[in-house]
Amino acid sequence: MLLVLDVGNTNTVLGVFARVAKVAPAANRSAETESPRYELLVANWRVATVATQTVDEYGVLFRNLFAMDNLEAKGIHGIVISSVVPPLDSTLGQVCERYFSRKPLFIEPGVKTGMPVHYDNPAEVGADRIVNSVAAFEKYGGPCVVVDFGTATTFDCVSAKGEYLGGVISPGIGISADALFERTARLPRVDIRKPAQIIGSNTVGSLQSGLYYGYLGLVDGILALLVQELGNETKVIATGGLASLIGTGSKHIKQVDEFLTLEGLRIIWERNVTAKPAREAVAATSKASSGSKPRSR
Repeated sequence: MLLVLDVGNTNTVLGVFARVAKVAPAANRSAETESPRYELLVANWRVATVATQTVDEYGVLFRNLFAMDNLEAKGIHGIVISSVVPPLDSTLGQVCERYFSRKPLFIEPGVKTGMPVHYDNPAEVGADRIVNSVAAFEKYGGPCVVVDFGTATTFDCVSAKGEYLGGVISPGIGISADALFERTARLPRVDIRKPAQIIGSNTVGSLQSGLYYGYLGLVDGILALLVQELGNETKVIATGGLASLIGTGSKHIKQVDEFLTLEGLRIIWERNVTAKPAREAVAATSKASSGSKPRSR
């Protein structure tokens, strides 16, 4: 199995992929086509990101999650991590080695993603943004825009050729709600949801209407400009914790993909780890065939 982790500022999402063997017809068969791929998502969890937790605390948490789904830690053959919380990288690296006996692959500069990054400084792009873009282009093609509703809401643009062009970063709807609550004396903290009607008949309803429709207007306003620049054939995909809430009301979002980031981590891991052994196996087979001599009877 393959363990993937997306470490965000607020939440950490974990997923476990199992191998699925796909055998090509005999005429087209090779070591690469016969190698099993981690394509079946068998479990996923969302937990709070706590920068102060120790290696053992995270280790116990992960092992408990595995136990709930009847999964064995020893069944993990690979781990890949995208993180936007650098202080946790060392901790999670130790967790992987101590509790899973595996050294993780971190999504960082130098990792093969298969996607050119057209950013003034590619090292500035968050790992999750590249992961989302890789998955979106692989699954839906380009040009496309990925809207990730996290602590911040990011809009990432990919060209028709599969190039990462850049994007937009705006405060997340949760941050907006928290700021409103903290900076006002009498307005209460409210649950973020789509209200029954636009005109609120009480304070809670008015706040929910302002947060939901105000943020929906922000999202659709930015997307309208991005689609205008990229072209009308642009596909818009939403992911993240509040993707279904905002995505279903948007005029431009046509696809909500809850597990897009996990899929992107799987794709990048395979491009860095499994492709190389497969190519080496093909090369070794070809070398052995060319070097062998017919046996005489």
